[in-house]
Amino acid sequence: MAAAGGERRILGIDPGSVRTGFGIVAVDGARSRYIASGVIQAGSGAFAERLHTIFTGLTEVIAEHAATESAIEEVFVNRNIQSALKLGQARGAAICACAGAGLSVAEYSARAIKQALVGRGGAEKTQVGYMVRTVLGLQGELREDAADALAVALSHAQHDRFRRQMARSSPGGAA
Repeated sequence: MAAAGGERRILGIDPGSVRTGFGIVAVDGARSRYIASGVIQAGSGAFAERLHTIFTGLTEVIAEHAATESAIEEVFVNRNIQSALKLGQARGAAICACAGAGLSVAEYSARAIKQALVGRGGAEKTQVGYMVRTVLGLQGELREDAADALAVALSHAQHDRFRRQMARSSPGGAA
């Protein structure tokens, strides 16, 4: 699905059970343009209400900005399994909002996102934020969750361009 002029609008999501970042970029060929970004504050109330806030917030973002596809960061399990489970449920609420709106959902590890944007999977968050601002021509600071979500969207666009290029160059691929 594409917006005006063949433009794709990619919703990137940095899920969290307290704060969920979102970022939307318009992609037309190799060009990416900033549309919107922000943070859905789920707060610290009852967990079911927080999940509902994430779901309804993203549903509104999708409708308001005419997103045509989505990408979300995968869960990274470090030490605290309870935090990982809550993060997984927040991802589920976000994925359901996207699927309910008819969007495809791509999933990327934090390492793959950093690799696509910075060129190395172990990049620091400040490097990722710098690249997001540079690629999109943004001035000033972005909230960390919003910058991370924009990085997810840009990473998806980069991975998609690479997949299309590989398909064209493979035997039997489209020219």
